Amino acid sequence: MSTETAYSTVVIEGPGRNLLNPENMAKLEADLRAAGADPNTSAIVLTGAGDVFCGGLDVPAIKAGADPIPFYSALVDILKLVPTLPKPVVAVVNGDAVATGGALVAASDYAVSAPDAMIGSYEVSVGVWPIVAQVPLIKRLGARAAIQNLASGEPFTAEGALAVGLVNEVVEKGRLLDAAGDWVAKAARAGAAMATGRPSVYELEQLDYDDALDEAFKRLAQAYANN
Repeated sequence: MSTETAYSTVVIEGPGRNLLNPENMAKLEADLRAAGADPNTSAIVLTGAGDVFCGGLDVPAIKAGADPIPFYSALVDILKLVPTLPKPVVAVVNGDAVATGGALVAASDYAVSAPDAMIGSYEVSVGVWPIVAQVPLIKRLGARAAIQNLASGEPFTAEGALAVGLVNEVVEKGRLLDAAGDWVAKAARAGAAMATGRPSVYELEQLDYDDALDEAFKRLAQAYANN
């Protein structure tokens, strides 16, 4: 993890196309938690090492005999963590973000993508349904747009991802960090309210309409009672 002027940068690093295993996912989770707790930054930029964002779980290691359960357990932990962080997460999609990589993009609040990046699931093309990685895609896109990718195994092009709302902006690779900085600056307008406001978006999204309003009112009343 590195710290820039207004945001912390968390880098996905792994073998091959930044493939994920229990060890580097433990580091990724620790880095995200540290970035969330850093008092000197207002946002988290998530990107991949080199010219790839993330190619998914380390399937070759699993095929070579590694127990798959710790891989998926670590992935679930990260995907559960991201919505609870007190700062916005901006995915800088510097290259392909497929399988779990696509899930991480979907779990982020904002995403800026290079024009040549492919984003989303490919698993059914090799005979596997992405039972865990599909969840952030469904939540972000809705079932109709998500299954367009999930059932075909064809990741979205960057422009296709923009059209369905999986990314916010497509820019040349040399401008990715500038574009991310623009989204960080917009999010910074929330100030201290971001720490509780951001998680509330994802918490209220899980509830039906009336329950969400009741929960929002309860939180509002508690905030005034604590002042």
